[in-house]
Amino acid sequence: MKNRNVSPSDELLPEYDFASMKGGVRAKYVERLREGTNIVLVDPDVAAAFPSANAVNEALRGILNTARAVRRTGGLPNTALRPKTGSRRKTALRQSARLARG
Repeated sequence: MKNRNVSPSDELLPEYDFASMKGGVRAKYVERLREGTNIVLVDPDVAAAFPSANAVNEALRGILNTARAVRRTGGLPNTALRPKTGSRRKTALRQSARLARG
């Protein structure tokens, strides 16, 4: 027995009548397919900043870790940029006292 190269025909046989078939639902599993995929399109200028998909994932994980730290602590301390309570008032009082002395 020799193997023959038989190419299957891409045409449907004429006896198939899809209108009379039962149970045929268009896009029956489309919701299940959408749940299993998570595709995000990135703008070209943003994509140019990252050499690979792994680099994008690492950057996003870093952002998520920072966001979790901020949520856990109630915010990042920024004491170096904030004046201490009442320091403006004391400075204003000192300046007005100097002006009053003359």
